[in-house]
Amino acid sequence: MKLGSSVVTDNGEGIHNGVIDDYAKQIQILSKAGHEIIIVSSGAIAEGIRRLGWVKRPNHINQLQAAAAAGQVGLIRAYESAFEKLGRLTAQILLTHEDFSDRKRYINSKSTMLSLLKNSVILVINENDTVATEEIKVGDNDTLAALVANQLAADFLIILTDKSGVYDADPDLVPNARLIEEVFVSDERLLKVSSGNTSKLGVGGMVTKIRAAKIAASGGTNTIITNGFEKDILIRFFEGKKIGTLIKADLPTLSARKQWLLSQLKIKGSYVLDEGAEKAINEHGKSLLPIGVTEVNGDFDRGDAVLCISIKRKEMAIGLTNYSSADAKKIIGQTSSGIESMIGYIEEPELIHRDNLTLTDSNFSFEKM
Repeated sequence: MKLGSSVVTDNGEGIHNGVIDDYAKQIQILSKAGHEIIIVSSGAIAEGIRRLGWVKRPNHINQLQAAAAAGQVGLIRAYESAFEKLGRLTAQILLTHEDFSDRKRYINSKSTMLSLLKNSVILVINENDTVATEEIKVGDNDTLAALVANQLAADFLIILTDKSGVYDADPDLVPNARLIEEVFVSDERLLKVSSGNTSKLGVGGMVTKIRAAKIAASGGTNTIITNGFEKDILIRFFEGKKIGTLIKADLPTLSARKQWLLSQLKIKGSYVLDEGAEKAINEHGKSLLPIGVTEVNGDFDRGDAVLCISIKRKEMAIGLTNYSSADAKKIIGQTSSGIESMIGYIEEPELIHRDNLTLTDSNFSFEKM
């Protein structure tokens, strides 16, 4: 879920602790029901502007970065306090787009987030505005939330804003504009109705939210754009109530996820799998473990794309490796528990986690690539 500045701040007068407390309670209820919710939160710059005593949002990048630095402390403190009352731990994750474009950083941040989720920690994610430049200008947290949704293969991206959803015309200009309750991401109406208007506190308006929905859909994630001020909005959504605008991905999650992953990758090497590993991946959707690999080809680093091939050199899958080729050669054929003894550390028990592994359909061999 992405919380916009207009939702989490009190009319520009700093963080609205009551709103954050309310969302923490909703998330706690949903967590007990088995749902995992990750928070991408705006508000740091708005909070920083308040702390620094500025009357309005500045235009200069260095001032925005200063506001972000001053405000991020208050923002994360508000979330920590809200969830601490409920007996939950929080963790702050600050990201930039380089954390997604660089495969090693992509793997590292994903591993960190998954590890925290396994320990029932609430993730509060924000753009690292103190070092980002261009991202600050373009409604970064809408885009950031979509990238995280793809990275963690989320079912839904919920964008909570001060609008009730996407309308067939600008509701601020057309009084009888109608809410679009459900639409496919490819529908041309989305291009026509998204406007570049910005809120007083945030950046981007509906344009960045539609763009975020398209990014999320490329990984099979559906998007909800709805009013973050409505009571119990998250609980109502998970109860099956219609809220805001549902923007649906055109492809099923698995097909879209595969398409997205394949489009991002440049093959750097390969793993040759024994029959057991081949069956585990093909038939059971398992991760690739070191014990199932007989050979390592190529020169690659952690986070690079590698091809998984059978003993007969038939292409099976492509994935992002957790280990460099140098380290992989030392641990293949070993059980996961033996990794640390072989190389002195352990990043992950798998060579490739199943979330970063996609089966391929073509029949060409690695030697022909």
